[in-house]
Amino acid sequence: MNTRTTAPFHVDPALAQALLAPRSVALFGASDDAGKTAGRPLKFLRAAGYEGRIYPINPNRSTVQGEAAYASLAALPEVPEHVFILTPTDTVTDAVRECARLGVKLVTILASGFSESGAEGVAREAALRALCEHSETRVLGPSSLGVVNPRAGLVLTANAAFAEPELPQGRVFVASHSGSMLGALVSRGKARGVGFSGLVSVGSESDLCVGEICMATLDDPAIDGYLLFLESLRHGDKLRAFALEAARRGKPVIAYKLGRSAAAAEMAATHTGALAGEDDIADAFLKDLGIARVGVLEALLEAFPLARRIPLHGAGAPLRRVGVVTTTGGGAAMVVDQLGIRDVVVEPASPATLEKFAAAGIAVSAGRVLDLTLAGTNYNVMKGALDIMFDAPEFDIVLAVVGSSARFQPQLAVKPIIDSAARAKPLAAMLVPDAPEALAALTAAEVPCFRSPEACADAIAALLARRTPGAQPMVQGASAATAASLSEAQAYAILDELGVPHAPAATMPLAGPARKLPFGFPVVAKVCSAQIPHKTEVGGVVLGIQDQAGLDAALATLRQNLAGRAPDTPCDEVLVQPMTRGLAEVLVGYRVDPEAGPVIMLAAGGIWAEVARDRSIRLAPVSVEVAREMIAEVKALQTVSGLRGRQRGDLDALAQAVSALSQLACKPQLRIAEAEVNPMMVLPEGQGVLAVDALVLRS
Repeated sequence: MNTRTTAPFHVDPALAQALLAPRSVALFGASDDAGKTAGRPLKFLRAAGYEGRIYPINPNRSTVQGEAAYASLAALPEVPEHVFILTPTDTVTDAVRECARLGVKLVTILASGFSESGAEGVAREAALRALCEHSETRVLGPSSLGVVNPRAGLVLTANAAFAEPELPQGRVFVASHSGSMLGALVSRGKARGVGFSGLVSVGSESDLCVGEICMATLDDPAIDGYLLFLESLRHGDKLRAFALEAARRGKPVIAYKLGRSAAAAEMAATHTGALAGEDDIADAFLKDLGIARVGVLEALLEAFPLARRIPLHGAGAPLRRVGVVTTTGGGAAMVVDQLGIRDVVVEPASPATLEKFAAAGIAVSAGRVLDLTLAGTNYNVMKGALDIMFDAPEFDIVLAVVGSSARFQPQLAVKPIIDSAARAKPLAAMLVPDAPEALAALTAAEVPCFRSPEACADAIAALLARRTPGAQPMVQGASAATAASLSEAQAYAILDELGVPHAPAATMPLAGPARKLPFGFPVVAKVCSAQIPHKTEVGGVVLGIQDQAGLDAALATLRQNLAGRAPDTPCDEVLVQPMTRGLAEVLVGYRVDPEAGPVIMLAAGGIWAEVARDRSIRLAPVSVEVAREMIAEVKALQTVSGLRGRQRGDLDALAQAVSALSQLACKPQLRIAEAEVNPMMVLPEGQGVLAVDALVLRS
C-alpha cells in the first residue's frame, strides 16, 4: 500500500533567507567571460548592487571578472549560505556532496541531464535525493536558471533576460518550472508597470518543489500573492499544504499550467481515468485549493490585482454576474463573447437600475451591455454610470470597457474609473486601443486593467472558478499500480458500507441449476469474478431473462461463453439483478491520483460518456452541497432537472450517493484505489438512485 499524507504546514525561515536574501553566495564554476552562461551571475549580482559576500570558484584562475577567485568550496573563508553550481552535469553530484559535507543550506543546480535524460540521468537524480535526505542541504533544480529578489539586489541567475536594468519591484512572488519564463514575465511586467517581490526557477524539483518554496515565503510581509508557471502537477501534497495556508492568509495564488491538450490518461480497469484525464484532475485540484488557473499568458500578469478584490467562494451560488458599461459597443461585445464561452454571466441592468440612469440624465442603450456610446467619453457621464452600477444589486463585478479616448484623452473615461478604485464592489477595466499611459495610470491606482478581451475574460473566469478550500483530512490513499479488482458482489459490499444504494442482487453457482430469486423477473445475469472486471468482453452478461427456465438457459449461455472466450479464467459464481430503468444514467467514479490525491467524478453515463466528456470533478471527500454543484455542472442532467416541464429525477438522492462514495477518501482501512459505479440509474423524484454495476480496485 502506498501511503500518502497531506504535509503539515511549515515555514522554514532559514530556507527563505538562503533562497531570497543570502548573506553569502558562492558561484561554483564562475566564468571570467561575463557573456557566457557561467559568467552572467557574477555580472548580474554586481550590476544589481547585491550587498552580500560573493565567492567566485574557479580552480583554473586566480581572478574571475577582476575579482579574487577560489580554487574550491573548502578554500572559502566561510560556509556560504547559497551555492550556485554552474559546471557541467558530470561534476554536479560531487559538488553537491561537498556542499552537504560543509553544511551549505541551499544549492542551486543549473545543469540539465538528470531524470529527463534516461537511465543514467535518473541515477544521478536519485543520488542527489539521497544526499539531501542525509544532510541539511537543500537542492533547487536541476535545470534551474536561478533566483531573483529585486528587493535585495539578488540577481542570482544565468538567464540572459536579466541583463535588463532596473528590475521592477512589486509584491508578487513567482515560482516557475521554466526558467526562461521568468525573463518573459519580467520584461512583460516592466512594460505594464508590474513588479515582483521574488522569482524562482524551480527546474525539475529533485528536492525543493514549487509548494515548498512558496511555503517558505509565506511569512514575508512584502509578498501579497503568488504567480505559478507549472509544466505539470508534481509534489501535490506540498502544493496543497501551501495553497491551504495561502488561502487562510488571504494571499491569492494564480497559476498558468501547461497540458490542457494532453490526451486523457487511460486506465486499464475503469472509465474514470479516461474521462477524468490527468489535466482535468489537475484543474480540479487547483480550483478546489483556491488557485485561479488562467489559460492566457497575459492574464497571468493581469489577474492579480483583480484576485485581491474577488473573494473565494464556498459551496452555493458563486459571484458570477458581471455588469458591463462601455463607450464602444463593438469593444464590449468582444469581452461579452469571451466571457460567455467561459460560462460567465453578463447580467443586464434591472428596470430599477435603468430608472436610476434615466433619473440621472444618463442615456444608455439597454441590453446585455450598458452602452453609453460616445456620450460616455465624458467624466461625469462615466463616473455617474459607475456609481449607479456599484449600487445595483444585480451586479457582482463591474467591468468598464473604454474605446479610443483611452489613448489620447484618458481624462474623459479612464479618470472616472481611477477615481472609483476605492469602491467595495470589484471593478476592472478593459481598454480597446493600445493605451500604455492609461494602463499605467490604472495600474498605479491598483485598478485591474486589461489590454485584450481574451485576457480580461480569462482572468475573470479563472478567479470566479476558484473554490474556498474545504476541510482537507489527512488522507491515506491506496495505489492503483498494486490494486486488484474485487468481484461485483464484493464491490456491492463496499457500497453497502458507504451507504451507496444499489439494485438488489443474488448470487448463485455458475454450474447451476438456477436458484429461486428473492425478486421478480425480468432480470439480468452476469458472471461474478474478480478476474473478469469487464464482463461484456467475454460474453458474460445476459439481459432480459423473463422466467426461471430462461435463467437456467442464461447460466448455460454464460458457461458456454466463458469456455470459448476465457477458458482459463476462474469463475464459479453468477450475480443476478432485476432489470432496472431510470430517467437518466450517470457514472460516479472515485480514484486516488498519485499527485492530486483522492478525487470524485460525476459524468454522463451511457455509450456516449467518453465521447461527450460531460463530467464534473472535485477533490474527495465532498459534502452533499458540493455534490449538488457537481450535478449542476453535468449538462446531461439538465434533462432530469424539471426543465420545461420534463419529469424531474431524484437529484437529491444522487447528491447523497456522490457524497457517500467520496467518503472513501476518509476510510484508508478499506484500501480502495478506485471505485466506479457505471451506470447509476437516476429514478423519478422521490424514488432514489440505484447502482446497477460497480467495479472496485483494492490494494
